[in-house]
Amino acid sequence: MMPLARDTPFVPLEVQLRDGQRVTLRGVQPQDRDGFQAVIKGLSEASRYTRFMSPLRELSAQMLERAVNPDQANELQLVAVSGGPDREEIAGGARYCGSAGSSDCEFAITVAAAWQGRGLARPLLNELMRAARDRGFAHMEGYILAGNARMLELARRLGFVEVQSPEGPTVRMVRCDLGTVA
Repeated sequence: MMPLARDTPFVPLEVQLRDGQRVTLRGVQPQDRDGFQAVIKGLSEASRYTRFMSPLRELSAQMLERAVNPDQANELQLVAVSGGPDREEIAGGARYCGSAGSSDCEFAITVAAAWQGRGLARPLLNELMRAARDRGFAHMEGYILAGNARMLELARRLGFVEVQSPEGPTVRMVRCDLGTVA
């Protein structure tokens, strides 16, 4: 199978979480700006630190702009939304970012406070991995705080392995060969 062009849009997908709740995974849109920022502001201080590895309280204007307008050729930002078109709520998001000419990309995931522990991270990461593979990336990697046992375990279950982290002992680097993704 030939890889898709890296700027091929993500086709929305409905998934069911462990608790039976259904969410739609879709590509981020510029109009998601306020909802995206609300998710970040609604996270606990510990959750924000776990995601950004800094004491960030909200996304800067530049970070927010990049989040809702990713470089289509090298990045994909998915959001999980619940509710109807008139009242969509962003439950979480996942992104990969690669560089032009590179076969590697890096992932990150954020799950809104009210949606944590419901099984949302797994479908977000699964679909992100499939999309990256389908768009020609060969490997995906991520940086996870050593104390984030739930995310490290999820990464292991999805085929990531820990490799030497340039960030030192407090940050784990995980890497996956996307050719093995089902």
